[in-house]
Amino acid sequence: MEPSTLFLAILTASVCLYYFILSKLSYFERLKIPHVRPIPLLGNMAPFIFRRVCFTELLQRTYNLFPDAKYFGFYEFTTPTYVIRDPDLISTIAIKHFDNFCDHRGFINQVLDPITSQNLFEMKGDHWREMRKLLTPSFTSSKMKMMFELVCHCAENFANFVATQSGEIGKTYDVKDLLCRFANDTVATCAFGIDVDSFKNPKNEFFVLARKTVNFDSILSLKFLMHRNFPLFCKLIKLRLFGPKVENFFKDVVSGTVKARDEQGIVRPDMIQLMMETRNKDSGPEFNIDYMTAQAFLFFLAGFDTGSTGMCYMMYHVGVDSEIQSKLREEIDDVLRQTNGKPTYEAINRMKYLDAVINESLRLYPIVSFLERMCVKETKLPPATPDGEPITIKPGDSIWFPHFPLHRDPKYFPHPEKFDPDRFLNGNVDNSVYMPFGIGPRMCIGNRFALMESKIMLFYLLWRCDLEPDVKTTIPMVFTKKTFSMTPEEGFWLKFRARKSKAPVTQC
Repeated sequence: MEPSTLFLAILTASVCLYYFILSKLSYFERLKIPHVRPIPLLGNMAPFIFRRVCFTELLQRTYNLFPDAKYFGFYEFTTPTYVIRDPDLISTIAIKHFDNFCDHRGFINQVLDPITSQNLFEMKGDHWREMRKLLTPSFTSSKMKMMFELVCHCAENFANFVATQSGEIGKTYDVKDLLCRFANDTVATCAFGIDVDSFKNPKNEFFVLARKTVNFDSILSLKFLMHRNFPLFCKLIKLRLFGPKVENFFKDVVSGTVKARDEQGIVRPDMIQLMMETRNKDSGPEFNIDYMTAQAFLFFLAGFDTGSTGMCYMMYHVGVDSEIQSKLREEIDDVLRQTNGKPTYEAINRMKYLDAVINESLRLYPIVSFLERMCVKETKLPPATPDGEPITIKPGDSIWFPHFPLHRDPKYFPHPEKFDPDRFLNGNVDNSVYMPFGIGPRMCIGNRFALMESKIMLFYLLWRCDLEPDVKTTIPMVFTKKTFSMTPEEGFWLKFRARKSKAPVTQC
């Protein structure tokens, strides 16, 4: 090719690319929807990309700019996104018109990660409905009760380890490390049917692999953003989110467990068993090993990283607020007296203050910053502002429900920055705005398990230990600007002491 021809071709391609990007970034201007003027390629993400603010703060700042709007526009790089800030409209979209907004955009490439991409979160349309119907029985209250003893065993190992290591003198710990170990053991036993003790053996395969690859505080956060926003580029350079080592490890675990149980007639109250029991059903999708691996891996991913981080925030506030800790311990000791030192599923579920502490933590620190939906059927929305016009959302358009800013909006929660469990005891919570696990049919399927795990963890820990701030504890908490995930700049640090009163410790 002649140099002049090559130059002309590059120039033409560059001009076309420029106008394509410019057209996408003028999307909300043409529709006259409130928005912040975007930057080419970076959209509204520039303050986060250049580490001037964390993503949650960026979203909240943008949310606060449009107090009178039902929704506003936000550019996630070059993707125009409708951010719905009106609770009634959120309910309409997520529940009443769910069939029009039933999918997620997703973030795992089916070609690059063929097994893990088959998980429930990534599925769309009827495929999602069929799999959700199959998996839902795995997370009913009765199934949680069956898993209760498994979680208790992991919590007891955790509490005994910390109490023994700390003694009455006390010891400072990285709380995230402790709770990653606890979450690892809990998910390993409840999802895969494998007993591991990451406190006695921190080099077990499950924990080592998870720390390296299933951690959103690491490069995984960057890969997540790349796959969401530049999937063709990721496919071109073959950037896998998890890679064959992770997929093969979990597939070997699942297939080995299933084979052993089939041959030896082993029955265990865990997720693998519940999925095995659906294999012989006539209706619905085939529940083969790949599908089982994908669902178990999703459970592990959510439990190990986001689940452990959520519990860190709970423990942090219990540790820095002695009054809350005292109230919680009184309730725990009362349950221990009522159950003769043998806490039951029903007794822990009846603990109102424990429930309030966990709910308040999830209000201030929901699992993710926003909930996402993707339009699959053309739908008309009311005007964004009083002087605006109705607009029509088309298939493929992206929608966010910004529950992090909603949970911190003084319009719905008085003194929103204050950690106040009592608001969940006195009826001062608007349930249409409180949505830590999502809203509508695509609400997190594992919410019951996450709540049970958190309650059992706090119960056993405060049964054995006192918590207090350390010089490493950051008060108030400051979020890091380095990753997409909501994590403190200096991490979670607390001091633990074994309780002086020797409350009896028994097996669940």
